[in-house]
Amino acid sequence: MAGVLSVEQVGAALGDLRGWAGDASVIERSVTAESFLDGIRLVAEVAHVAEQADHHPDIDIRWRTVTFRLSTHSAGGVTEKDLALARQINELIG
Repeated sequence: MAGVLSVEQVGAALGDLRGWAGDASVIERSVTAESFLDGIRLVAEVAHVAEQADHHPDIDIRWRTVTFRLSTHSAGGVTEKDLALARQINELIG
């Protein structure tokens, strides 16, 4: 099982993760897409990457706004797996 990161570790990592906020329990980022379908396409791209990593975000879709929440539920908080997926999501967002 991956170890939960401390508040300090998460805070330091968030400094390098544009658009992300949170604490040791969960990190999240919201994105406003150009259209509803663009938001759905982004979700599909993230789903593909998440499936490959076997690590799945909580995703909330509200018209053009998509929010990704990352936490390793089995560990009880944010782990390196979440930071890695956040980096990949940022790459997809561009």
